[in-house]
Amino acid sequence: MLDKIQGALFGVAIGDALGATTEFMSKEEVIEEYGKVTEIIGGGVWGLKYGETTDDTAMTLAVVKGIMSNSNNPIEEIGKQFRHWENTDPIDIGISTRATFENYEDDWFHAAEKAHHQQGGLSAGNGTLMRCLPVSLAYSDLKKIDELSELQSKMTHFDDLAAEACVIYNRIAKRLLENENLHTAIHTEIKNTRYKSNYVEEPDCPPDGYVVHTMKWVLYWLLNCDSFEDVVVGATNMGGDSDTIAAIAGGLKGLEVGFKQLPLRYANTILIKKDLLDCAEKLNEIRNRDITK
Repeated sequence: MLDKIQGALFGVAIGDALGATTEFMSKEEVIEEYGKVTEIIGGGVWGLKYGETTDDTAMTLAVVKGIMSNSNNPIEEIGKQFRHWENTDPIDIGISTRATFENYEDDWFHAAEKAHHQQGGLSAGNGTLMRCLPVSLAYSDLKKIDELSELQSKMTHFDDLAAEACVIYNRIAKRLLENENLHTAIHTEIKNTRYKSNYVEEPDCPPDGYVVHTMKWVLYWLLNCDSFEDVVVGATNMGGDSDTIAAIAGGLKGLEVGFKQLPLRYANTILIKKDLLDCAEKLNEIRNRDITK
C-alpha cells in the first residue's frame, strides 16, 4: 500500500514538473520549440528550476498536511494549509482559487460562492481535481471519500462540476487501491456520467483548465497509454493546461503502477522528493488506522 501511495504522490509531482514546461503552449508550438518533451527540464512560462513543481503539487500536499493535522475532520486544517501556501508567494495560483483567497474571511464555502458570482458563474476549473487525490489515499470508506472529495472542492470552487469530477476521480483511485484494473475502474465509475465514452479518439475539446475538458483528456491518456511515462509525456506534449492534466493523470497511473515502477530519472529529479516520501508515510499510517477502526 505504501508503494501505491508513494506512486500516486510522485505521479502528481512528476506530471506537474514535466508538463509545466509546455503549459499555455499549443501542440504546434511545443513541436516547434522542443520537438517532443520527454524529460523534466524546467523553464516554461514560469521559468521553473530543474525538478521544480507548481501549484498542482503544492495544493495536493496542502490537502495531505490538512488531513495529517486532523484526519477526523480535516477541512479547517486544509484551509490553514492553503493560507500558509498562499503566504509563501507562490509562482502560480489558479483563477478561482485566487478569487476565493481574496474573498476569504472566516468561511471558505461562502468565499467560494462569492468568487463564483464575481466571475460571472465561472468556477468549474480543474484546480480542485488536481489536489483531491490524498482524500482517497487516506481513507477507505467510500462515503467519507465522497464527502471530503466534494467538501475540499467546494472550499474554492463553487461549481458542482468541479466537485463531481473529484468524486469520480477518487472513486477510481479507491478501486486502484483495492487492486482493481485501471481500465475496469475507469469504465465502472464513468458509466452513466457525462464522461462515458470509449476514448478511442481524442476528446473533441481543448486540453484547457475547464474541469470537464481536463477530465476527458485525463481519461483519454489513461485509457490509451500502457506506461506511466507514456501517460505524462502524452499529456505534456499537447500543451494547454499540460502541467495539471499530466499531474492528474500521473497521479492515477502512479497509483496503479506504484513508486518502484516509476522512471527513476523522473522521481530523483523532483526537488521536494523528501517531502513527498514523508507525506506518503503519514498517509499510509492514517489509512491503516482508518481501516482498523
